[in-house]
This record gives sequence, structure tokens and C-alpha cells, in this order.
Amino acid sequence: MIFPAFRLLRRNPSIAALYGAIVAQARSPVFYRVYGVRDTIDGRFELIVLHTVLVFRRLAQDPRTRKFAQGVFDQFCRDMDRNLRELGVGDLAVPRRMQEMGEAYYGRAGAYELALACGDTGMLVHALAKNIFSKPNDPPGGARRLAAYVTEAVRTLADRDDGDPNNPRLRFPDAESVIAVEAS
Repeated sequence: MIFPAFRLLRRNPSIAALYGAIVAQARSPVFYRVYGVRDTIDGRFELIVLHTVLVFRRLAQDPRTRKFAQGVFDQFCRDMDRNLRELGVGDLAVPRRMQEMGEAYYGRAGAYELALACGDTGMLVHALAKNIFSKPNDPPGGARRLAAYVTEAVRTLADRDDGDPNNPRLRFPDAESVIAVEAS
């Protein structure tokens, strides 16, 4: 091929499907109605980031799925770019906003990963309260419920067999069921 740098990359439909599942889970009404996440652009962004972090964390644990994990992250970045443009952010401002979103992603990923690696529920509640609820010093009940959901999501994602590293089958827990278990 004369211009290999300009060829269109083939998109892996499995990556698109998994990223679609991340977005669908993040948009579940239960997070906004029951957990108390604000149903705003920022609230939705925070939940997409949270679910992307959880999936990326799971996929990065297996060397066979790390390339797939990178594809999921790339899909996330393309989606954020597209959403910014749909919201009317100008072409000159998109790179700066994407950098801000990238910094937000990595900051949150680091905080969530540290809390999960330490097994420290209090640290996880604090990170969720700060990032998703903007109340780090007074974590709302939603942050505690969301921490229980995240813990269950980590467990559910870990229980799945990746099988084909180019098409791992992952699923999230039912957020409504986590609340029922936590309440009992």
C-alpha cells in the first residue's frame, strides 16, 4: 500500500459492542433515580468513566486482553471527541477539552484503582463522593451505595472467563439488585 499511514483502521465490532455496554450501563436510570447521581452531562461522564475504568481494569489483568483494553479506551476517546463536537465545542477547543477529560479519566482511574487495590471501602466512598457527587467531606448515601455497586461490579467482572481475547464477554451486575442486597 502506498499510503499505509492513511489507511482506514478496521474497527473491531467486539470493542464497539463492549463500549456500547459500558455506556448503556452508565445510563441506567437507577443510578440517577436511586443512587443520586446528577442526570447531567457531567454526571453521565462520571459514570461512563467509572464503568470504563472497571472494564479497563479487568481487561488489563490478563496479558491476552490488554490490546483489547486499549481498543476500549480508544473507543472511549473517540466517543468523548464526538460528544464534544455534538455539544457545539469548536474545533480549536476540542483538543484542550480532550486533554482535560483525559486528565480527569486518569485521576479518577488512579483514585478508584488505589481504593480497590487496598480493599479500602472508605477510600472508595471518598473517591466516589469527590468525583461523582462533588461532596468529598460529606459523602452522601449514594456514594456508599455506589461503592457497594463498584465492589460487586469488580467481583462480577472478575468471574467472567475472557475466552476469546478478541471478544471477551463481560457483564455488569444489576445496579437495582445491589441496592436490594445492601439494604437487607
